[in-house]
Amino acid sequence: MISGRTDDFDERFLRRIPAEIVVLAAALALAAAFVFDPLTGLFVFAGGVFSALGFAWLKQSLTRLLSRGRKGALRSGILFYGLRLVLICAVFFLIILVYPKKIFAFVAGLSAIVPVSLLEGVRGLLLLRTWKD
Repeated sequence: MISGRTDDFDERFLRRIPAEIVVLAAALALAAAFVFDPLTGLFVFAGGVFSALGFAWLKQSLTRLLSRGRKGALRSGILFYGLRLVLICAVFFLIILVYPKKIFAFVAGLSAIVPVSLLEGVRGLLLLRTWKD
C-alpha cells in the first residue's frame, strides 16, 4: 500500500517541477525586467521555459527508454541525449551570435531548475518522514 502512495507522490512531484520552474523563471524575469531591461527579463523567462521543457522531455524519454530492452535502450538513449546536447549547444550558439550580452540572463533562467529541485527534494524528504510514522 505504501508503494502505491509513493508512486502517486512521485508522479505528482515530477509533474509539478516543470510548472514550478516556469513560475520561478517568471518571477526572476519580472525582477530582471525592472532592474535591467525587458529584453533581459525575456531571456531569463526563455531560459526557464527551456529548462522546464527539457525536464519534461527528459522525464518522458526516460520512461520510454526504460520500458525497452537493455540494448535498444542504450542505443536510443545515446541518440536522444546526443540530440539533446546538440540542441542545447545550438540554442546557446544562436544567443551568443545574436545577443552575446544576454547569455547570462538565459543561463539564469535555465538554472531555475536548481532551487526548484532542491526545494522539492527537501519537501519530499519531509513528507517521507511522515509516511514512516
